[in-house]
Amino acid sequence: MKVPILISAVVLFLAVSLMAQDHPSVTAQPNTVYVGADGKFEAAPDTAELQMNVSAQDDNSQNAYQRAAKNVDQIRQILRANGLDPKAATVGFFSVQPVYEWKPKQRVIGYRVTTDVTLKLKDFSKIGPITQQLAEANVSETQTLNYTLENIDEAKSRAVEDAYRKARNSADTIAKASGRGVGELSYASVDTFENQRMPMPHMARAMVAGANPMATPPPTEEFTPQNVTVTAHVNAVFTLR
Repeated sequence: MKVPILISAVVLFLAVSLMAQDHPSVTAQPNTVYVGADGKFEAAPDTAELQMNVSAQDDNSQNAYQRAAKNVDQIRQILRANGLDPKAATVGFFSVQPVYEWKPKQRVIGYRVTTDVTLKLKDFSKIGPITQQLAEANVSETQTLNYTLENIDEAKSRAVEDAYRKARNSADTIAKASGRGVGELSYASVDTFENQRMPMPHMARAMVAGANPMATPPPTEEFTPQNVTVTAHVNAVFTLR
């Protein structure tokens, strides 16, 4: 019978240790109640982030560079045609890499030039025309569209308010069950998190294969961008009356 008791004690010790890692260390004071709660707030995104990957390959690096430069210049023209300054777009990286053939022996058979261009849009009505024109121009291997919330401070505050309200309700419930009342807040810690949706790139060339651009609406037409969810966790200590 001693062995099961020992195992239970070890499991209990590990559980307490894990809980201590998840929450900040708070010294318990007499006549206080310690509670924790999660809250959230959903906000509509305010920014659309469009990323275009441009890649060109040729027998020599100069030709590959020129082909990539031509494709990027077409992107500039599309942006201007939609009333956007190309300077609003940013370049994340630029690389020139040799392409090898491994059989019958290793040798360089060409060069690949790769770069990516990222455009942030506040006007969501421009997304459909731009993505369609980029696909028709066939200048990028992939296009990735992601909606984000750049002005996130207010959403964080609302999530914290929701978490605090739930924590206070829990404290009220505990105090009432023990015949006491909740006094003022003596300690609190706050953590906030934003949900991260992994954008899924789609092949730009496949978008227009066999499609009539006059009859087919853009893939994002009439759909509402998904809300951004901000969550918060509040730990609080209240005095008891």
